[in-house]
Amino acid sequence: MKILVPVKRVVDYNVKIRVNPDGSGVDLTNVKMSMNPFDEISVEEALRIKEGGDAREIVVVSIGPAKAEETLRTALAMGADRAILVETDDAVEPLAVAKILKGVADAEKPGLIIVGKQAIDDDSNQTGQMLAALAGVGQATFASAIELFSDKARVTREIDGGLQTIEIKLPAVVTTDLRLNEPRYASLPNIMKAKKKPLEKKSPADFGVSTAPRLKVLRTEEPSGRKAGVKVKSVAELVDKLKNEAGVL
Repeated sequence: MKILVPVKRVVDYNVKIRVNPDGSGVDLTNVKMSMNPFDEISVEEALRIKEGGDAREIVVVSIGPAKAEETLRTALAMGADRAILVETDDAVEPLAVAKILKGVADAEKPGLIIVGKQAIDDDSNQTGQMLAALAGVGQATFASAIELFSDKARVTREIDGGLQTIEIKLPAVVTTDLRLNEPRYASLPNIMKAKKKPLEKKSPADFGVSTAPRLKVLRTEEPSGRKAGVKVKSVAELVDKLKNEAGVL
C-alpha cells in the first residue's frame, strides 16, 4: 500500500508573529518557517505504518512556493520515500488545495491519505474533509489512534464526549490530532540522504486547478492584551465580581 501525506510550510510554532501595520496579514520578513505540526504527526504515523509492514511507500506533497522544498526535504529526512512540490506563489485556499491533492491522488493511487487536521496559520480545518468528498472516499477526522486491517482502517477519534472508534474502508482520508503520536527528529545522516531522494515539481495548472482566491481577508488584528487580575478578600466578593462584573454567573 502507498500512503500520501500532504505537508505545509508555515511559520514555526515557537515564533511570536507580528501583524503588518496596515492589517493586511502577518509579517513574514525573516521569520523562521517549518513544517506544520499536525503534518509532522501525519508523516510520523505514515512512517510507523510502513515500519509495521502495512505500507511499502510514503509520498509527501506540498503546495506552495519554491522554499517549500525545504519542508519536503525535512519529511524525506524523517523517512518518506518521495516528494512532490506543486509550486505556486499564491496563497492557496483549502478548496484549491483539496482539488490539487485529488489530482495527485488520482495519479499516485494511494491506499491511505493522512492529512493534518488543520494548519496553524489559517486554522481552516477543511482540506481533509473536502479531499474525501472530492475523491469519493471515506474519512475519519481527528484521529488519536489508527489500526489497519487488510482493506479497512479502525480509527479512534476525539469528540466532545470522549473517544469514538469507527471503521472505514480503504482507500480513505484520515486527519490527525495532536495525541496520535510524537514525531521523531531527523538524524544528520538521514538529512544528508534526503538530498538524494527524488523530488518532483509540478504546478497547479498540471491538475487543471486555479489558485485564484475565493475569499478576501478584510483585516488581520493581533489579539487584545490580557487584563491584569485582581485579588479578592473572600468567596463572597469573588462570587459578586463573577456575577455583577464578569457576568459569568
